[in-house]
Amino acid sequence: MTELFQRIISELGQSSLLELTAVILAVVYLLLAVRQRIECWYAAFVSTAIFLYIFWQVDLYMESGLQVYYLAMAVYGWWAWRRHDSADDDLQIQIWPWRYHVIAISLIGIATYGSGQVLSGTDQRLPYLDSFTTWGAIVTTFMVTRKVLENWIYWLVIDAASIALYLDRELYFTTLLFMIYIIIIFFGFNSWLRNYRAAENKGEKGEREQRQTNE
Repeated sequence: MTELFQRIISELGQSSLLELTAVILAVVYLLLAVRQRIECWYAAFVSTAIFLYIFWQVDLYMESGLQVYYLAMAVYGWWAWRRHDSADDDLQIQIWPWRYHVIAISLIGIATYGSGQVLSGTDQRLPYLDSFTTWGAIVTTFMVTRKVLENWIYWLVIDAASIALYLDRELYFTTLLFMIYIIIIFFGFNSWLRNYRAAENKGEKGEREQRQTNE
């Protein structure tokens, strides 16, 4: 155990400044997302562009493809949040009905199996794990752009699986990032849940006042 710890410390010292920069920006993104600040998408875009380069260098093909998707979603997320802000109609946090989750989880499972089968014939290590984290992140990132509360639960599972993937590639700064993510996830979920309940209570209060006015 001591040798493993020493090795990780050594590898951290040798990790590139580029990876560290991407990690810092990724943390900034998530902290801003917790607060529902539109600036989170700027940090996400730059961090993602750096990770795209890093993952391609270590043969994480699915993760590399995922970064291209992240770039597009960073632009879409910024547009979606800005459009509602400028229209004085904030995009509200929502909860998906259970049938949406059945569809989402089924799609992730089918896509993971399909791409895992394809990657098994290449030099890709852990093809199914790489596929799962990729397809799971694709679905969950869309949930973030639509402010779906349950995205934090999805991220908890995906980020935990990602830690094993990045340890396998000796990307220790990135592994540390995802450990930090797991901690922030709990704060993010609680923050969004409070906002959701506050909006719900405000809506119910408005409906009661409207009924009283009509009476």
